[in-house]
Amino acid sequence: MTSKNGKLLIGKVLTLFVLLLTTSVNVLFAQSVEIGEGLFSSNCASCHYLGDEDKKLIGPGLGGHINEKYTNEWLYSWIKNSSELIASGDEQAIEVYEKYNKSQMTAFPQFSNEDIDNILAYIEQGPKEVAVASGSVVVSENNDSISYESKMLMLAAFAILLLSLFVLIRVKNVLKDAKGEEKRSLLSGALLWVKSNPIVIVFFVIFMLLFGGKVAWDGLSTVGVQQGYKPEQPIAFSHKIHAGENGVDCNYCHSGARHSKSAGVPSANVCMNCHTYINSGTETGTTEIAKIYDAIGFDVETRTYIDNYEQKPIQWVRIHNLPDLAYYNHSQHVNVAGLECQTCHGPVEEMEVVEQYSPLTMGWCINCHRETKVDTDNPYYHDLNENWVEKYHGEDITAEKIGGLECGKCHY
Repeated sequence: MTSKNGKLLIGKVLTLFVLLLTTSVNVLFAQSVEIGEGLFSSNCASCHYLGDEDKKLIGPGLGGHINEKYTNEWLYSWIKNSSELIASGDEQAIEVYEKYNKSQMTAFPQFSNEDIDNILAYIEQGPKEVAVASGSVVVSENNDSISYESKMLMLAAFAILLLSLFVLIRVKNVLKDAKGEEKRSLLSGALLWVKSNPIVIVFFVIFMLLFGGKVAWDGLSTVGVQQGYKPEQPIAFSHKIHAGENGVDCNYCHSGARHSKSAGVPSANVCMNCHTYINSGTETGTTEIAKIYDAIGFDVETRTYIDNYEQKPIQWVRIHNLPDLAYYNHSQHVNVAGLECQTCHGPVEEMEVVEQYSPLTMGWCINCHRETKVDTDNPYYHDLNENWVEKYHGEDITAEKIGGLECGKCHY
């Protein structure tokens, strides 16, 4: 290979490198449908369905048509502060305002243009399908951003490309200095550079080992962890409406939490305590409540139960799943320890769709036992109270100090 041909080849490789680098950067900073899904679910889903415009909830259905009908700049202004845009005399804003009975849209000034771009990307794509089979639900990864593994892979690719660039520049210089040594090949130049710069190779190997180890550790440590899991349920039950807006106590529906190991899922009879007379929901109309009537056999016109009706159990999908080897008792925590439901389950009263809020891992439980103080005035502990006080000399008594870290407490 001549020096001229070598330079030509290097030029082509450098061009390819620039293209690969540009692609990697574009992928890294491109609109994220996953981020958009999270933003839409927490801010938009209470008022808008995904789909055609006539698929109305409180506001119109949102689909790809809005990207065609409105410019991004207009959507930025409308979403951040629709009132201000209407007051400015914008014709499109006034048209939308009057079309939907002058209903005021909530302002989202905290959204950046990038946030709105992500929401629009999610709306353009639509929701991911949720596969339901044999009473279980299989859902895609529920990350609220580009996954950690994807970012690390991009970083590794960038490091490889950067190292390749250094090698090529060095090879180019070696070929340039060869002056007539036409038999010197690109490979031999690269090998020469590698031999003269071992520290770069050592650094690269260490980086890849650390990267590989980190990915392996993260992968193994998340096996069985379903934090963020929120499957689609057979009936669109909103905890935000029931527990939040209407203030229904968690224990009214999940009465087992106070008295038994499991909190339990309420039967349709519990639902009927209210829905015998409440026939229409604030968001879904009669659609979802009708599913309860269909399951239990209730005639909404006569407000009576249908004789000899073959009831259809509602196939609720379990969200919080502990391994079979772990024992957990709700009554011990709710009735004895006095924990609020939100301690483990998060702000359920704010959730339109309930999800697994906490990781529910052994480490998470152990940390709680280490930090949670025991109420020594609780009558449940009265026989041991004096012994504890004497043993710990007035120190704060945590669950850890009364056996909360013993293996047999949860694994027996």
